[in-house]
Order: sequence, then C-alpha cells, then structure tokens
Amino acid sequence: LEEAAFQLQQIFRIDISIALNILGVESMRAGHCRTGFTCFKLAADRGYSKAQFNVGLCYEHGRGTEKDLEKAALYYCHAASSCHPMAQYRYGRYLLQHSPGQQWDRLQRALTFLERAATAGITEAQAYLGVFYMRGLQPQEKRGLKYLLLAANSGDAQSRYHVGVCYEQGLGVQQNLAEALRHYREAAAAGNRHAQERLRL
Repeated sequence: LEEAAFQLQQIFRIDISIALNILGVESMRAGHCRTGFTCFKLAADRGYSKAQFNVGLCYEHGRGTEKDLEKAALYYCHAASSCHPMAQYRYGRYLLQHSPGQQWDRLQRALTFLERAATAGITEAQAYLGVFYMRGLQPQEKRGLKYLLLAANSGDAQSRYHVGVCYEQGLGVQQNLAEALRHYREAAAAGNRHAQERLRL
C-alpha cells in the first residue's frame, strides 16, 4: 500500500509538471511572459526536463525574467542531465563559449553533451560539431565532415556549403571538385549566399 501511494504521488507530481509546462507555453504564446516563466519555473523545480529547458531559454533570452546566462546554463545542465537533446546542445555550446582558458575537463564535458545531442538528431549540434572539429585547435577533419554531412542531410544549407568546401579542398575526404560543385549547388538552391558566391567564381 505504501508503494502504491508513492507511485501515485510520482504520477501526480509528473502530471502537475506537465500541466504547468503546457500552461507556460500557452502563456508565452499569448504574450504573458512573466506568467509563462513562473509556470516553467514551478515545473522545472519539480524536476521536469522540458520545463528546465524552457526556463533556460527564458534566462538566455530574457523572456519573463532578467537575462542571465549563468542561470540559463544551470537549467540547461539540469535538463541535459535528464537527456533532453536540445538542452544538451545548448549546455555544451555554453561550456565551449564560456570556458575560462578552455579547461580540458570542461571541453570534454561540452563535447560529450554536444555529441549526445548530435546523435539524437539535433541539427544545430551536428553543424556546430562539424565546424568545431574542422577548425579546432587540433582539427579532426574526418570527424568534422561526418557531423557536417549529418547536418547537411538534415537540411542545413550552411553545413552543405561546408561539405562542398571539404570536397574542394580535400578536408577529411579525397579532393573531388565534381562532388564539391554538387554540394555548392544544393546549398545555393537552399539559399546559402556563400555557396551562391562560390558558384559565381
């Protein structure tokens, strides 16, 4: 009986969190940002990862509350630790962009979160990792190309352009101008200005 009561409490807690998060989303859509933030925060403090992510967004963009990147990162971290893919991307990106002196352990933690997000299909994480591995202190071109291709195949025109550059310059792949041209054309057709300019040369 005690276990059943505990399970009911857990279900109730989760249901309340979901309801608060939905109320937060609807409040934001209606332009009631403070109310939306309050609802997200209540649900987030109950451990609901979607709400934690939403609180992070609110802090990052100053919607319904003061803009505070450190608090945004804290909530992204909570959500990322609960396997929320977009939070993993945003938290990983935050760690890379705000690492004092690029500390090795923080860098590795950031890459772990970004790779989890990329594996979960977050195009932004795939593109970010692709560029990071191509341009990092110790470039890993094949790895970078792998992520750029994932992002490009998800419809990211900028990544498609970067794949073209890889084929043109032989970065992570054997140089192939015909393949580079194909990627430039696809990126240009999707509206990428860099690819359009490249095709004019």
